[in-house]
Amino acid sequence: MKSEDRRSFIKKSMVVTAGVSLGAPAFIKGYAQTKPSDKINVAVAGVNSRGKDAIRYFTKIKDTRVVALCDCVEYLLPEACTEVEKLGGTRPKTVIDFRDLLDDKEVDVISIATPGYWHALMTIWACQAGKDVYCEKPLSWSIGEGRKMVQAARKYKRIVQTGTQHRSNRITMKGIQLLHEGIIGDIYMGRGTVYRLRSSIGRVQDSPVPEGVNWDLFRGPAPMIPFNKNHFLYNWHWYWDTSTSEFGNNGIHAMDRIRWGMNKNEHPKKIACVGGFYGWDSDQEIPNLEVATFEYADGTIMELEVRSLPNPRNENGLLFLGTKGYALLEGDSFQAFQGSNKEAAINIMEKDLEVDVRRDELSKAGVDFHFVNFIDAVKSRNHQDLIADVLEGHISTTMMHLGNIAYRTGRKLTFDGKSERFVNDKDANNYLTRQEERKPYVLPKEV
Repeated sequence: MKSEDRRSFIKKSMVVTAGVSLGAPAFIKGYAQTKPSDKINVAVAGVNSRGKDAIRYFTKIKDTRVVALCDCVEYLLPEACTEVEKLGGTRPKTVIDFRDLLDDKEVDVISIATPGYWHALMTIWACQAGKDVYCEKPLSWSIGEGRKMVQAARKYKRIVQTGTQHRSNRITMKGIQLLHEGIIGDIYMGRGTVYRLRSSIGRVQDSPVPEGVNWDLFRGPAPMIPFNKNHFLYNWHWYWDTSTSEFGNNGIHAMDRIRWGMNKNEHPKKIACVGGFYGWDSDQEIPNLEVATFEYADGTIMELEVRSLPNPRNENGLLFLGTKGYALLEGDSFQAFQGSNKEAAINIMEKDLEVDVRRDELSKAGVDFHFVNFIDAVKSRNHQDLIADVLEGHISTTMMHLGNIAYRTGRKLTFDGKSERFVNDKDANNYLTRQEERKPYVLPKEV
């Protein structure tokens, strides 16, 4: 079947089969024989770290196959190709430059697991090329980038899922359902803590670019600098020109769920943030402690503390405070306390939930449901079927940017959510987009 005909077949058949597919397992060994011409072809951009998960999931899901891998660090590609083959897939093609995927008519979906400062440009290019996108968090490097990603997804009618996969956790879903039903009354405050011990990156001198590394492509939209391993692979997380700090890296998982639990689909109005860098002698620029407060127009408040230093515990915890009690949400449990009672009125764990055959099969197969939900929406062609649509990702990621901007300016800020600009604050508004863009890695003025 020719590529164009195959793509048309997929789009037509997915509409017809969407209802069946949503109710049937996406991956059960031996469940169904799916013809190659019926599969959704996936390219994975960025094969290190989270990209390894994407390769595994999209190879295992019965309706998808990984046909291409992209990474500008060439020496990472052979092992990634071998992994696809070990999982039962055919050896994918490889490309170094993301732009080579855009004109590939065989590719239907692009999963983006590159450094976060590349996410916006790659997503916009992919949407313009008619590809659906699974984009890891943080969604964007700046607020302006995030808004353009939403615009591109809507303009080109693309399905764009944000990689805030905690939304797909069954305990999270059940807990938030109960919060919305008023189990603790009206929620006036939510607090997230993200404690994750990090090691010092020390101080490292510049060095020649290693063989097999396209440094220009790796830096992409970020300013060009000499090669330094402290700016390479995972270490790009620790510098402002490429990072959204640990707020964007992990804090977003906490605040995305708190915002969902408090039913806030808007930006906060007032933001304050304090913190600093403690304990290490290192090249790192971003703080290893940030504490932010977000106040909404109706007076409700959210708080976030992100700490990378030694901690009393190494977990993420969410606290919801309501007029009738409070609730605690962690990855494997939801507890709700009412009034002054010390015993939980509700204490839910995974074993307490109703049996879900599809989820159980996916879990046994080692497949993250968040990725399956994305494929479900690719089939239905309805972005409202997504658990973490690009707009939800933009609103949550914007919170992280707002906290960082308040930290960097050193003062409390007032934000106009409709215009997505700070009120009478030129200094803060300078952080909304990159002040200097590097050709050819420039966001289009209009998507």
